[in-house]
Amino acid sequence: MMMTLGFFVFSRLTVPYQASQHDMVWRHPTNSRVGARPSAQFLGVGDETLTLSGVLMPEITGGELSLEALRKMADTGKAYPLIEGRGTVTGFFVIEKISRGRSEFFSDGAARRIEFTIELKRVDEKNTSLIANENLIGLGISKLIRGIL
Repeated sequence: MMMTLGFFVFSRLTVPYQASQHDMVWRHPTNSRVGARPSAQFLGVGDETLTLSGVLMPEITGGELSLEALRKMADTGKAYPLIEGRGTVTGFFVIEKISRGRSEFFSDGAARRIEFTIELKRVDEKNTSLIANENLIGLGISKLIRGIL
């Protein structure tokens, strides 16, 4: 297991990302002053984003079905706990964007190669209206897949 987002497991058999970019921002707004440098005030943490990207080869790794399960999760608009493979709980994240490109096709039009990028954004854990509840999480991947088929 590389990482989990809710009950979706990122692994070699589902969506094995090859690169991750973690960006954190701290807010320091400034006010201009005459004859001096602008004054700055620390307001706290800002946005935190995680971008996962990679290539799927459906003959070896996960494929369209794995990305579709993530899309169904994104459609809920809810935040899911993100836990790294080492056990570090990173926080609650929403799926902001999923991009995919297809190339190297089979004769039936199915892609042999799927390039993807998934953008996640951390949300405030105190805003419980965004967090997926146990009923939603309890849907599990099997029900998500049934909804796709």
